[in-house]
Amino acid sequence: MNALKHMEAVFVIALSVASVSGYLAATTQDANASPAPVVRDAQVAPQMAVVNVVAKRLSAAEKAQSLREEAAATVVASR
Repeated sequence: MNALKHMEAVFVIALSVASVSGYLAATTQDANASPAPVVRDAQVAPQMAVVNVVAKRLSAAEKAQSLREEAAATVVASR
């Protein structure tokens, strides 16, 4: 009966012990684990391709017209 009165304390203590043991198990290193290999020769990455897009900006009227056309095409495609 006395254990039922203190069930909350027992739960909190069990939870804290489980949390601490899980943390310690995750942070300790395996005694048989080999260290990570050392990379001595850094490989040079090939040149990255760069793409420059040259285009004129749409005016407000052209953008509104483009949005109307896109909305109409979306409605037609959804049917």
